[in-house]
This record gives sequence, C-alpha cells and structure tokens, in this order.
Amino acid sequence: MKYFIILVSLCLGMTLASKARFDNYHVVRVNVDTEVQLNVLRELEDQNSGYMFWETPVAVGRSVDFVVPPHKLAETDVIFEKFGFKSLTLAKNLQTLIDNEGAADNLRARAGLEWTNYYPLEAIYDWMDSLVAQYPNVVTPFIVGKTYEGRDIKGLKVSYKAGNPGIFMESNIHAREWVTSASSTWILNQLLTSKDAGVRDIAENIDWYFVPVANPDGFVYTHTSNRMWRKTRQPSSSLCYGADPNRNFGYKWMSGGSSNNACSDTYAGKSEFSEPETAALAAFYTTVAKNITAYIDFHSYSQLLMYPYGTTVAGSISNEAEHIQVGTEMQKKLSERYGTKYEFGNIVTTIYVASGGSIDWIKGVHDTPFVFVYEMRDTGRYGFILPADQIIPNAEETLDSLVEMVKQARVLGYFKSARN
Repeated sequence: MKYFIILVSLCLGMTLASKARFDNYHVVRVNVDTEVQLNVLRELEDQNSGYMFWETPVAVGRSVDFVVPPHKLAETDVIFEKFGFKSLTLAKNLQTLIDNEGAADNLRARAGLEWTNYYPLEAIYDWMDSLVAQYPNVVTPFIVGKTYEGRDIKGLKVSYKAGNPGIFMESNIHAREWVTSASSTWILNQLLTSKDAGVRDIAENIDWYFVPVANPDGFVYTHTSNRMWRKTRQPSSSLCYGADPNRNFGYKWMSGGSSNNACSDTYAGKSEFSEPETAALAAFYTTVAKNITAYIDFHSYSQLLMYPYGTTVAGSISNEAEHIQVGTEMQKKLSERYGTKYEFGNIVTTIYVASGGSIDWIKGVHDTPFVFVYEMRDTGRYGFILPADQIIPNAEETLDSLVEMVKQARVLGYFKSARN
C-alpha cells in the first residue's frame, strides 16, 4: 500500500529490489466531523495522493487513521488547518514500530513456531506439515488452491472423530494483518495440546478447518518488500498490482465500500472472483459447507466482533437474534481474561459498509448458521504493527470467546454431532 508518486508500494508493487522503509512516516488519526472533511479525505485516498489510509473514510462521526510520509507533513498541517480537522499523532516513526514488531529471524523461523515472533510463510507451512506427521490420525492437510504467483493455499483439518459438526477458520486474507495468522495457528496448536476441559471439548467434538494464510502472495510480499501491503499480487492495471480479496467475493459485489480504482487498497477487482485466491477459497468451501456450523474470519485491527452483512444494517440475516445472543456472550468473554474491550454488532453499524467480503458470501450464498468476523487488537496505538508479545494474549482471549460461542450455540440446538 505505499503512496502513489513513489507508488513503488501501492500501485507499482515495489518492483525495486530494496524493501520499503517508513522512516519518519507519521501515523495520524483525524476525526471526521463534517461532510466537507469526509469528502477531502475521500479525495486524498482516491487520488493516490501520497497518504496510506489504514481505514477508508466512510462516514461523518468516525475517526480515520492514515500514514503521512515526511515530505507531506507540511501539506498535511495546511489541510488540517484549512478544513478544521482535529487530529492526534499516534506514532512519529512508523519504521520504529516495524523494527520493534518482532519478525522472526532465519534461525528462529527454522526452529518452528513459538508465537513470540511473527513468522514467514515458509515457517508456517513447515510447521503445518510437521503437525500432519506428528498427529496423523487427527490432522489432515488440504490445498484450497493456487495463488496468482503459483503458491499453494494450505489448510489443515483437525478431526478427532467422524460425525462432528465443523468450524471453518480463515485468517490473513489481508496480507499485512500478521496477528491473525499468528493467532489462528496458536489456537490450532491449543486444540492439539491443551489440557483445558473447555478446549478439549471443542477440539474433540468439532471438526476444525484452518486456512491460516488465505492470501499467501500478499503475505510473502509483506515480509520481503513492503510491510504495509494489503492486497493480492495479480496485476490489476498497467501500473498497479492486486485487489482487495475481502472486496472480491461474489455476493453483492461492488455495492458499497469498495473501489473501482485499481491502485486503491479497497479495489474490488475487475470482476467478482477475479482473484485466484478468492475463487479457490469459495470453490473449496462449497465442498465442505454442508458440514460447517460456524465460519470465523480474523482481521485486525480495532477490537470489533461483527456479523453480516457488510452492505445492509441490522435485521437482514436469517438468524440475527441468534447471532446477537451468541455474539453478546462472546463479547463478554473477550474481555474476561485481560479486560480487552470489543464492540459487537452488525458490520455496517459497527465499522462501515464493505461489500464483497468472504463472510457475506458465506452467509448470503450458503447460509452457514453462524458467521463472525473479528477485528483483533489493538485500537490504533500499533494498528497493523501489533508487537509480537501480544500474540499469545490476543489468541488466548480469542480462544476463550470461541469456547463460549460453542457453549451458547449449543443452548440454541447447534453443534450437535451427526449421530445425535
């Protein structure tokens, strides 16, 4: 996602050999108090004006976080003063956050996952392969499909016995959201190793399908070229690369909260399912959908727990009351261990309009009973660059909420085995 004139990151896709650096880039939060302010921010984002928007400007009354390169700081001050923006500087050097984030060095990567660092794709895949060898009667590998650059999209199924209902876990569909795959792999490991009674219950009485890195090309790019990359890596125009895979699914595609600008971070693609990664995930899910009771989608950041749809306000899904009943208890459980406060609600009312997301397609096309999306830690101090020492606490509270989800859904008659 880098800025456009240098655009080597966002649109030209950092074709240079060197890795993008963000020395003295400021992370700024502004309040959107007027329609004029909203339109100014939308124009800055749409025209690839040099700013990196971490959140899309969508409505008056919300705040927006974005990154200001050093050569734009004076211009930004002028814009803020001219249009009366109230702003807060969250960080004065984005590169410092990146340097201190905790990416694993080569030695640690070869040693296997420890969840005290962030790991590259190869280390994650090697670890997944090791689980198949270690737990051959429980862990089964599957391939969702191929990426544009020819990588496998790998998944694992954890199943202790036949006839279990299923939960499908998707993470890192947005490349820069590293805490999502780190948390999903930690949860996967807990299902195999934890002695906690609640975890053992959901491990052994539910089949789990994990796709830890749903956007491998983009994820690799964040490790090798540009930490802030969000999209896929398929060329989208003569200048720009990638589409937002979470705007590319074929349910009410391009009906709000998406861009038709190929250089935008929310570019929805040339058509629905234009990205090999989204087409593959949809095709694979269709083969298992009848066995799935809940679909969970991990994102970061903002500390939100939401349910579909991203295009319509509350009252539009088939079993909204059940989502509210279960989700409210999940929200409480998220705060129980560490006091982490999540907001809960419908996507549109809780965050913004966003069409073409995976969970909308899952609910709208397959009507999977429970569909939730997490926006994980934090609320903006670190944003996408969450320090690695928060991986395990983030994952622990998330697993707590998943145990609670199953508990509450069972009260409503869900998660019964096929033999019952």
